[in-house]
Amino acid sequence: MTIRLVLAGCGNMGYAMLSGWLKSGKLEPSAVFVVEPNAELRKRAEHLGCSAAADASAIPADAVPDLVVIAVKPQVIRDVLAAYKCFADGRTTFLSIAAGTPVATFEEILGELAPIIRCMPNTPAAIGKGMMVVFSNPLVLDDVRRFVAELLSASGVVTTIDDEGLMDAVTAVSGSGPAYIFHFIEALTVAAEKAGLPAETAKLLAMQTVYGAASLAAESDEEPGVLRQQVTSPNGTTAAALAVLMGEDRLTKLLTDAVEAARLRSIELGK
Repeated sequence: MTIRLVLAGCGNMGYAMLSGWLKSGKLEPSAVFVVEPNAELRKRAEHLGCSAAADASAIPADAVPDLVVIAVKPQVIRDVLAAYKCFADGRTTFLSIAAGTPVATFEEILGELAPIIRCMPNTPAAIGKGMMVVFSNPLVLDDVRRFVAELLSASGVVTTIDDEGLMDAVTAVSGSGPAYIFHFIEALTVAAEKAGLPAETAKLLAMQTVYGAASLAAESDEEPGVLRQQVTSPNGTTAAALAVLMGEDRLTKLLTDAVEAARLRSIELGK
């Protein structure tokens, strides 16, 4: 068995990324070994065609994977990492998608030879629409950086930062951001129902409007502010609604407070 990638943790985020990698053809299921103690989550990986086990001791002794992807909760990362120290001789790169866990934590546990990449993805990676931001320690080789970037690109857009201190802000914006959008859809649906629309119609209008507007913003050469102005006729219906959302910078302030709360929590998790 040739194992290119070991995935430690197949929860929502790990499974989302694994699904994207396999669907894109960037990895064959036979090249992936999943370690997941939860039996139901482990079955999901097996249904994708991957080998899976409850703990790392089941990984073949002669395996030297290109990547060990750590996709577990930050609270248990120290206990989990200890089982993978056998791969920390410099030949295997560690890719972490654990929120709030700095590279220094991996270096402390795995030793000074381990190449480490820290990545903050989000759940739209499951359908190839994710946002992945990466930071690497100096031991990561250029060809490995390219391989990881290509792998991650199967799940969406990839960008790099050189200052790891910015990763908490990344977590607060794109990592947690999908939940903000989902809640916006929920809130717009409720508003539509209160305006008299049937429940299913309200849901459809809210969801498709958010999807269409985001797609237009992504594909347009215009800035979002310009697109907003193009929709807003003077003294029209949109202007009346925006007076509520934008008056005293209500929505901007609310989102700023939300992002800051998430950023501070990310810092706390890192400690």
